[in-house]
Amino acid sequence: MKISAISTILVRLPFSHDGPPLLFAGKPRNGMEMLLVRVDTDEGITGWGEAFGPGIWPATRATIDTLIAPLCIGQDAARIEDLHDDILRKLHPLGRSGAVLFALSGLDIALWDIAGKRAGLSIACLLNPSAKTVLPGYASLLRYTDPALVARKAADALQRGYRAVKLHEIGVPQARAAREAIGPDVPLMLDANCPWTVDEALAVAGQLRTLDLFWFEEPVWPPDDVAGLARVRAGAGMPVAAGENAASLQDFAQLMSSHAVDYIQPSIIKMGGITGMRRVFELAGAHHVAVAPHSPYFGAGFIATLQVCAAFGGRAMIERYYCDLEASPFGSAIDPVNGEFRVPDGPGLGIEPDLAVLQRYGDVS
Repeated sequence: MKISAISTILVRLPFSHDGPPLLFAGKPRNGMEMLLVRVDTDEGITGWGEAFGPGIWPATRATIDTLIAPLCIGQDAARIEDLHDDILRKLHPLGRSGAVLFALSGLDIALWDIAGKRAGLSIACLLNPSAKTVLPGYASLLRYTDPALVARKAADALQRGYRAVKLHEIGVPQARAAREAIGPDVPLMLDANCPWTVDEALAVAGQLRTLDLFWFEEPVWPPDDVAGLARVRAGAGMPVAAGENAASLQDFAQLMSSHAVDYIQPSIIKMGGITGMRRVFELAGAHHVAVAPHSPYFGAGFIATLQVCAAFGGRAMIERYYCDLEASPFGSAIDPVNGEFRVPDGPGLGIEPDLAVLQRYGDVS
């Protein structure tokens, strides 16, 4: 079975979140962007993937069109891991992260979708016949800044069935307001998105300690200061999580071998797709580190995250960005029921994108 064509579709979905205007990469965020990757084969099987797109989709798309596709057309679609590693070797002079890895992630997910469809199995069951069928989720709140609004949104998440809440705040008053709103027994995480020096992060951790955080996420700038993050973990008095900005398997290995994290957070559409994430799970098992995937997206990458976590993640909690989309290419599969996600059980990703949604919100040619 040969790869006959590779194409991309940019989808921009309007959303509501009942909060202040959002910025992403320094620009206003007026829609949730996803870059879907379609891979066709000469046997008529089509696979769908997702490459990291928010803010950087022009570079990711160009990488797919000009670098990835020429290397893959005519190749055996079943040689997923060999093709994955061959592309990394051939393109390594162009960088081992960024657009190259984002593009490879989308291809890889699509090829696993094809493999599952060809076998008549979901990706989860293809990887592990004893895969889970349901996974716990948590509400990943956007940044609201106002403590009263943070408290209201945290309480609202519980009302909508979530059993755990994560904040994207950098203030202790906001975290305290959320804890008071949800009570002492609901897991509460704080994702700071890399704002502080090591000493600053330790000082903030000291103020947060009474709030019993489930984890303290990405407290240190820059995100690749592994030694600094290890210092924070040693002195914070609470679990530490990081990894969404890691790229190569070596990056993940360094985070774990340096005892910098309690939770490792691979982002499937940024670090090599299903092949990359599967390897992180294996590495995490060897280091006895829990996996808590980074998944604040809504396309094939989110569905692929469900599939891999169902196969290897046990009770890994699934991150769901806390906003409401005007439409979803993958229907209700991106929405939890009573705080849990049911893993799609059809062949491959288990669910096909809604072509009507792609036509309305995507640049389908």
